[in-house]
Amino acid sequence: MNRSDAGWMEEAEVQRWAQVVRPRIEEVRAAIAVSAARSGRSGEQVALIGVTKTLPLEAALGAAVSGLTQVGENRVQEAVPKLEDGLQRGCDVLAWHLIGHLQRNKASKVVGRFAMIHSVDSMRLATVLSRLAEEEQVLQPILIQVDISGEDSKFGWEPKDLERSFESLLELPGLDLRGFMTIAPFVPDPEEVRPVFAQLRRFAERMRSASGRELRELSMGMSGDFAVAVEEGATMVRVGSRIFGARG
Repeated sequence: MNRSDAGWMEEAEVQRWAQVVRPRIEEVRAAIAVSAARSGRSGEQVALIGVTKTLPLEAALGAAVSGLTQVGENRVQEAVPKLEDGLQRGCDVLAWHLIGHLQRNKASKVVGRFAMIHSVDSMRLATVLSRLAEEEQVLQPILIQVDISGEDSKFGWEPKDLERSFESLLELPGLDLRGFMTIAPFVPDPEEVRPVFAQLRRFAERMRSASGRELRELSMGMSGDFAVAVEEGATMVRVGSRIFGARG
């Protein structure tokens, strides 16, 4: 953690958030460890991404003070100012993930700034990101969003379309394709969406076999269903309300 200008760590609002989120982070990590053990893994193999959308930067800084240094944002126009403000205040420990839908006309604000883009949902977007990464001379980590559930409200590639385009996708320069992401339907019983997570895991296995690429990351599971997602192989979970509380 950057100690050269660590005054942000002692700010009253940051400390207030830290007191709120620290026990919740510990609780979620404990649940991840239990679920990971059921799939023959360690909880340390699952990255916890705290979703800070609509919350002030101090919430993310409070999480950082509490040891959670990966945070996710949905909207570029909200995420970029937080990221820049955090750096200006001396916090360089946070890894920012873009987990929401990315419009092509906002891609230039994202490339090279975010630790990972989870929501690459079309070849057109991937091509734009590739061009921008080449121009910026960076290698941008990405995940491909797959619409496993087939809901009209969800973005993402349909699995069959992605299989047909996958070789071309892998050839795009400037992109470091790490794996896949999906969003399950919102349902009261997380067991209902277990098949969604299992299907993404099986899809990823096919793509690894066909391409010879590692593609190890599976970003799936949120506050209501992350435990089931981990049991089905998630390597990243995106948890908001279980850590930061319900949004207004």
